[in-house]
Amino acid sequence: MEPRVKLPAAVPQPPKGVGQQPGVDQQPGVDRLPRHCTKRELLLLSALTAGAVLIHGYHGGAEDAEIYLPGVLQHLNPALFPANAQFFNSHAGMTLFPALVSGSIRLLHLPVGIVLLMWYVATIFALLLACFRIARLCFREKHAAWCGVAMVASLLTLPVAGTALYIMDQYVTSRSFSTAASMLALASVLERRYLAAVMWVAFTAAVHPLMALFLAVLVGLLLALDWAEHRKSSTGWSREESFLFAFLPLSLFPPVTQVYLRVIQAHPYFLLTNWAWYEWLGMLAPLAILAAMAVMSRPGRHGPMVRLLKALVVFEVFFLGWALAISVPGPLERFSEIQPMRCLLLVYILLFLLGGCLLGEWVLRRRAWRWAVLFVPLCAGMAFAQLQLFPDSRHLEWPWGPPGNMWVAGFDWIRIHTPQNAYFALDPDYERLPGEDVHGFRAIAERSMLADNGKDSGAVSMFPALAGEWSEQVEARRGWKQFQRADFARLKARYRVDWVVLQQPGTRGLICPYQNDLILVCRVD
Repeated sequence: MEPRVKLPAAVPQPPKGVGQQPGVDQQPGVDRLPRHCTKRELLLLSALTAGAVLIHGYHGGAEDAEIYLPGVLQHLNPALFPANAQFFNSHAGMTLFPALVSGSIRLLHLPVGIVLLMWYVATIFALLLACFRIARLCFREKHAAWCGVAMVASLLTLPVAGTALYIMDQYVTSRSFSTAASMLALASVLERRYLAAVMWVAFTAAVHPLMALFLAVLVGLLLALDWAEHRKSSTGWSREESFLFAFLPLSLFPPVTQVYLRVIQAHPYFLLTNWAWYEWLGMLAPLAILAAMAVMSRPGRHGPMVRLLKALVVFEVFFLGWALAISVPGPLERFSEIQPMRCLLLVYILLFLLGGCLLGEWVLRRRAWRWAVLFVPLCAGMAFAQLQLFPDSRHLEWPWGPPGNMWVAGFDWIRIHTPQNAYFALDPDYERLPGEDVHGFRAIAERSMLADNGKDSGAVSMFPALAGEWSEQVEARRGWKQFQRADFARLKARYRVDWVVLQQPGTRGLICPYQNDLILVCRVD
């Protein structure tokens, strides 16, 4: 006699269209979410944005701003940078960033520094908004979602393994826009709002083509996994993704020269063989953590999170394979400028977002003291790290305040008191000098200068055609610290340089209308 099987009672279903949102994964156990944030949620996101700015600081003319900001300035005033503009236009000419920012400056009729600060705050807010949308799709409890968003806000200036990237810079570049847009695109894909996703991918491609490449691959993986889940079948690695780089035009990757190889070796983040052991750990540890999170997560409870975690694992493994191939000496070295491991930027953001959500769900819960134990030392540690990174500058370099850095004060004087066609020479390694704090000369002084050994070499690493010209200008200043008046006259005869910026005590025989405790600004007559 066969045992009777007790069938479960039928679960009553709501009428069709009630309690459901089109465009959102219909996962059991996950609340149907409104498409727009409430006023309270927007206020909380604004508070987190303000907190992130206070923790991580603001340095509008530092580091990569030297590459992107001059393009904006030249859009506003074409008379600027009559010499050597190719070292920043190589980047600016490929993106919508200069036109977008300069257009907003003209529209708002506000000073450049104010508008840049507004964009800085806006891009952080957009990133956190996208993170909140993704977290709410994956977690029923709001406190878990907010924990993930707070984790991302707390770690914005965390280095991304050996890629020479932060999750978010302390200034505005095209990557500020592409990072926020990439996360908004991923949120739209997970919500199945595909038109919005396409628009965000297109915008990312317009402002930062390289980061759009990583986004497109991750979006493709998410769509492939979604297709597999809905058809109850498994998918392998698609041929289109496997041969992705084969269809990139080879004209973008000229043959490798000895000068270019020297530049690549000077920028260790290009090749995995140059990474330190702890940078390898920062690359491999996320794979193990993502896999563990995928095993521990429950699809019925965590919505599309398992699919997202699986996609991230395959995503990183794919680009890791390419990075290893490129690192082997040979013909593939010409593809170094792709920098495949910069895919880790998206991996890190989503790892900290989803990991923070799980931490909020399982550990912190609704206990305020637990939140304080985690986030107070974490935020204090991140703020302290930023103070050490810019030791001779204010933590918040507001555009309306006096410069707190001696080099910046000198650059400000140059912008106000020298002709727009003035051509400057500085120590090729000026950004590494004591007290300089990696502030960009062109970005702040708004004047032309001979190529440097810092950000201009970064431009060469991405655009090898500039290597010869860059090398010649840097070599012309070999032994800069011992230069005398005759050496500066030689630079003027060769390059028409008519101004120099020197460290104290300077050089005899030059007229220096500006000086402070660290630098002098001198004419070359």
